[in-house]
Amino acid sequence: MRFVVIGGDAAGMSAASLARRRDSRLEIIVLEQTFDVSYSACGMPYNIADPERSMDDLVVREAKVFRDKLGLDLRLGHRVTAVDPGQKQVTGVNVSGESFTVGYDSLLLATGASPVVPELPGAETDGVQVLKSLEQGRDVKESLIKRAVKRVVIVGMGYIAMEMADVLRARGIAVDMVKPRSRLLPWLDEQLAAEVYQELEKNRVGVYAGHEPKRIERTASGLKCVCPDLELDGEMVLLAVGVKPNSELAAAAGIELGAEGAVAIDGSMRTSHPDVYAAGDCAEARHLVTGRKAWFPLALVANRGGRVAAENVTGGKAVLEGIVGTAVFKVFDLEVARTGITAGDAAEYGFDPVSVTITSQSKAHAHPGSWPILVHMVGDRLSGRLLGAQMVGREGAAHRINALAVALHNKMQVSGFAETDLAYAPPFGPVWDPTLIAARQLLKKMQKDK
Repeated sequence: MRFVVIGGDAAGMSAASLARRRDSRLEIIVLEQTFDVSYSACGMPYNIADPERSMDDLVVREAKVFRDKLGLDLRLGHRVTAVDPGQKQVTGVNVSGESFTVGYDSLLLATGASPVVPELPGAETDGVQVLKSLEQGRDVKESLIKRAVKRVVIVGMGYIAMEMADVLRARGIAVDMVKPRSRLLPWLDEQLAAEVYQELEKNRVGVYAGHEPKRIERTASGLKCVCPDLELDGEMVLLAVGVKPNSELAAAAGIELGAEGAVAIDGSMRTSHPDVYAAGDCAEARHLVTGRKAWFPLALVANRGGRVAAENVTGGKAVLEGIVGTAVFKVFDLEVARTGITAGDAAEYGFDPVSVTITSQSKAHAHPGSWPILVHMVGDRLSGRLLGAQMVGREGAAHRINALAVALHNKMQVSGFAETDLAYAPPFGPVWDPTLIAARQLLKKMQKDK
């Protein structure tokens, strides 16, 4: 039996490693087009913050370990160009330009996602960067030094854009952020988004939402991002407008695509071809709040999906029940967290949403070092079910969101969450945790509006 994996990062190497542990006799071939495997892509912005730190510090396990200790046939510099489910084989080209063909009994597509590059004239100009792979992280880090960068223009205002604004300012580099849409973070409640905006302004980040970049020009001193009513100069332009699933191989092979163009899968990670699985940033998942398929390219989802695929390839009956879209990021001194769906999304999915936003404290009243924490919570008026939550604060938001994620996984009612027995001690929060306050206020509003 031969198990072939295309892609050597989170989902791919999780799958290959678990498959080996479950079946010592299984032939496992991993085809990775780059020369990096098993690394923490989420840590790249923070690595860039330290000029002395090697980007290779983010490698969790080197290729040699997978080969020598797990006996995996890990082939770096091997780019797959086609998948043939009928013949059960993949073809491609290696770094030397030589063609290869590999047959399989089971195949895992773990091809990840790629940065979205806007259709801007000048987007391919030297000095315009993206950040997704480890090699791209090396390029960004080296370019900051090589170009003696003093100002960066970031196109986009998502997670990576926010984190990069933070780390670049820590290096003394001026930052301007620009995007076409007028809302800073359209998925975040406006009151919470205003806190993020103030944090950016306080740290002297130029925020230009509502300005659509039209082109990037080379100038005598560097680069210029040109909008109809705005021009922003810098030695580097970082494109951080999001990512897209690498599902082209699947589509060309006749494998069905699903949410947002990601590979369609069932709970066992199987695609429309029963011997082909997909996991990680290239694949969709079932959203447990809406019951529909969704695409969330996040690290834990990728690792979970890879493990489920491996169990099924080796004779198990594992299922990935689904996700609730939990995510956090840090921007300067703020923690921003989310889980579930927004009120706007809830209305589109047929719920009758009710939402509240409350302000509480990260520690007990009068305890030293307490900071405000804002909690936005959404529930369904008809069923009483909790649908989602968001938090912003200088401390306590990132870990508090996990309790709400667990509640969403278990389809809890707002009334049920409001009565949960959460821990209390003055250094960690008030007697009534901010999440409990939000739940109680939301429950009152839901009952009042009936």
